Amino acid sequence: MAGNGLFYPIIGFASVLAFIYMSFGDLKINLSEETKMSFVGRNGTQFMVDGKVFYINGWNSYWLMDQAVDEYSKPRVRAMLQAGAKMGLTVCRTWAFNDGAYHALQISPGRFDERVFKALDHVIAEARKQGIRLLLSLVNNLQAYGGKTQYVNWAWQEGIGLSSSNDSFFFDPSIRIYFKNYVKAVLTRKNTITGIEYRDDPTIFGWELINEPRCMSDASGDTLQDWLEEMSAYVKSIDKKHLLTIGLEGFYGPNSPKRLTVNPAQWAATLGADFIRNSKISTIDFASAHIYPDHWFHGQEFEAELKYVSKWMLSHIEDGDKELKKPVMFTEFGFSTENKNFHPSKRDRFFNTVFDVMYQSARKNGAGAGSFVWQFLVGGMEEYNDDFGIVPWERPATYRLITEHTCRLARIQGGLAQQKASLKDLCSRRR
Repeated sequence: MAGNGLFYPIIGFASVLAFIYMSFGDLKINLSEETKMSFVGRNGTQFMVDGKVFYINGWNSYWLMDQAVDEYSKPRVRAMLQAGAKMGLTVCRTWAFNDGAYHALQISPGRFDERVFKALDHVIAEARKQGIRLLLSLVNNLQAYGGKTQYVNWAWQEGIGLSSSNDSFFFDPSIRIYFKNYVKAVLTRKNTITGIEYRDDPTIFGWELINEPRCMSDASGDTLQDWLEEMSAYVKSIDKKHLLTIGLEGFYGPNSPKRLTVNPAQWAATLGADFIRNSKISTIDFASAHIYPDHWFHGQEFEAELKYVSKWMLSHIEDGDKELKKPVMFTEFGFSTENKNFHPSKRDRFFNTVFDVMYQSARKNGAGAGSFVWQFLVGGMEEYNDDFGIVPWERPATYRLITEHTCRLARIQGGLAQQKASLKDLCSRRR
């Protein structure tokens, strides 16, 4: 899922500052110890930091770069990252792209708006201050913020495109060059605030090639597989320090036996993606999947959805353990407010189902390495909301659920005695 729509300012800078003061005036975090970061590595099916296993309770705020462009909205970036740190969250997934749209980072192929690049610099620098790592996505399969459609349009407008099909993003040589040039520009960008090139900055947890890739014109999956192999190798040729994932939804392809037992329906095997085949690529460090049963099914009872969520997650974790030998992250999971008879308590139960599967995997040293809520916002961001967005501190039960999961994972990761002071304080209050 991806955010849609443009934000037209409805509140002034002073109002934003007042919101931050009211919402976070009691925030007390010792940042001196939070700014020291090491690169996240991988040992088999587990992430490692400084020789210790690293399990992730994370979230999505895709909008950080966009909001950092203008001074009146920039405080929201700090507010969100501070809130994440206060909940003990460790990684935020966000967009490192905006192609040809409002606040575009890439105005046209290879041409960048320095003001927007400085906004991304700010997001990374602010994340480091708050002790939050970033999983940065490089392009969208969907049309929001440009996506592959924008790349195809650029090639078509310049008279060099092979096809007007959106899927030509994956097979047109000219468009592949466009994307490689973009990747190189981002990875080698020198942050104007920290002076560190992105590829050398441990604040960045890792890179995601593309959000929810689909190539429906080739259900065999060969076209997407070829693109993934080429682009992942290209990323690694520039940056060998960071982890790399694809950004898959997690559906099993036409040659996978699990297409019949785990996929939500037959259509899921016809999208040109295959969780196992794609994730096996040697230059991909960890697998990713999303969880949206209320969009994948229609009319299914809530209890049946919860059972399916467990089945879906356990299947992918099993794949990580037995076949891929890599960590598996559920980089988006959300519960729609448009569900029939929606109530926040149902969303809490959905979240808790995800958290319980993650916790049980971690207890067994399984491949389940992390999960990311879609999506968190701060107040006054209605234009950025979809039917999944929440302001977590507005509902104490949800806030408590998230922080309790943080503390459960922390106790597995060597016990609270080895955790940072802020996390020890948070979890001691949760007992």
